[in-house]
Amino acid sequence: MVANLKTLRVRGNISQQQLAAAIGVSQQSVNKYENHNTEPDIATLIALADYFRTSVDYLVGHTQVCRPIEPMTRNDLNLAEMKVIECYRKLPPEKQKAVDALLEVL
Repeated sequence: MVANLKTLRVRGNISQQQLAAAIGVSQQSVNKYENHNTEPDIATLIALADYFRTSVDYLVGHTQVCRPIEPMTRNDLNLAEMKVIECYRKLPPEKQKAVDALLEVL
């Protein structure tokens, strides 16, 4: 079931025909997905997720987090988190202590 497809399409002010053309299916297929008459294959789910910049999990209602799943590193950190750690490691010890104190307050 593609639980959030119609919500995303309406929110983006996109017609079924426009969406169909963008992901390479017919307008009738989009209508069937939205009305739960048929389910898209995995390639179509991925195309929909990419088009709406979300995840397949969000499309099928497995999560309410609409943003795409971020790539993670071997330490399960995203790129922004890695950058913070890299910057922290470059700080002199007294500034690291100041950051540590600030984080404790937050």
